Amino acid sequence: MNTLDKQYQELLQDILDNGVTKSDRTGTGTISVFGRQIRHKMSEGFPLLTTKKMAWKTMVTELLWFLRGDTNIKFLVDNNCHIWDGDAYKNYCKNADEGTFSRKWLKLEESFDGFFTNEEYSLYTQEEFINKIKTDDVFAKKWGELGPVYGKQWRSWNEGFKQIPNETGNGVYNITTTGIDQIQNLINDLKNNPDSRRLMVNAWNVGELDQMVLPPCHYGFQVYTRELSFEERYVILKSRTNEDPLEYSRLDNGDYDQHPKEMTTRWMNEENIPTRAISLMFNMRSNDVPLGLPFNIASYALLLEIIGKIVNMVPDELIGNLGDCHIYLNQIEGVKEQIGREPLELPTLKLPKTDAFWDGFDVSLFGHLEPSDFQIEGYKSHPSIKIPLSN
Repeated sequence: MNTLDKQYQELLQDILDNGVTKSDRTGTGTISVFGRQIRHKMSEGFPLLTTKKMAWKTMVTELLWFLRGDTNIKFLVDNNCHIWDGDAYKNYCKNADEGTFSRKWLKLEESFDGFFTNEEYSLYTQEEFINKIKTDDVFAKKWGELGPVYGKQWRSWNEGFKQIPNETGNGVYNITTTGIDQIQNLINDLKNNPDSRRLMVNAWNVGELDQMVLPPCHYGFQVYTRELSFEERYVILKSRTNEDPLEYSRLDNGDYDQHPKEMTTRWMNEENIPTRAISLMFNMRSNDVPLGLPFNIASYALLLEIIGKIVNMVPDELIGNLGDCHIYLNQIEGVKEQIGREPLELPTLKLPKTDAFWDGFDVSLFGHLEPSDFQIEGYKSHPSIKIPLSN
């Protein structure tokens, strides 16, 4: 049963019924409620909304971009993902210098001596800007950079320059500090201390917020694990072997094992059946519910699946804690259309690569994963809905 779309539709209706009108940084205006939650059992299917068609590849591309530790839109643009185009372009328009304008022309200015020529410059349009990112690596390196956003915080928190007094004390010199790889640390802790209450990754780096084109909307996540019961492991073993283990005898040093449960437990261990389930809870300060939230749900569900695969744990529950939940005033028509649609069955996820790839996984291998590696199976949805994005 697809309860995810129902929860999502109920949240949209809640905002329409109970939201208050608020101003916002984009000037569009919103209706907003505060403090809501979405919960989904991963065993019920992959949480990709069905009440409108979702851009699966776009979502996967952005998550891989985070996991690579990247903060430049070049990777996104090259993979036809345009989620961050508006933020990068807005930054360009605010900070562009003469060397990055698209064209110039001569303008006649009158002076007391007559006329003289003066150069006038024009900014690239957003379309020209994105094409420049695609084709000009020097331009992309400068203007595709978004500052220390998610990828920087996840993979190299506080990496940068630090001033150290020199040996004589007459001055200082700079050294590059090594950042903290929160994803690697999380994986290590899950393997070595899975009951820890410190299994967290944070993107809200207060000291670097002013350097980001946009402060993190989903500012952190926490994972939680528990031991699987014998019955839960048994179901996994049965699904993998396509037979009922308890109906088959096994030889133990030539003697029939009289303890089927112990026998099956050994079998489970031999087959590397997971012993734990893993859940993930993400936290959002602000979310554009019609556009952003469906992506966040699917993105963190995919992250949960990836981490679960790396540490050999079964994805259990996905939870979203939502702060300011808003609908922009120009999105209301599309929202009402989506609320009226009947949810369809949720799809399933097919993870790429072999078990051996994941067993020996190192975070450097995130760079070897491509958006096309991740396939969603059995996805059926209603048509897409054009909903405006406010930057």
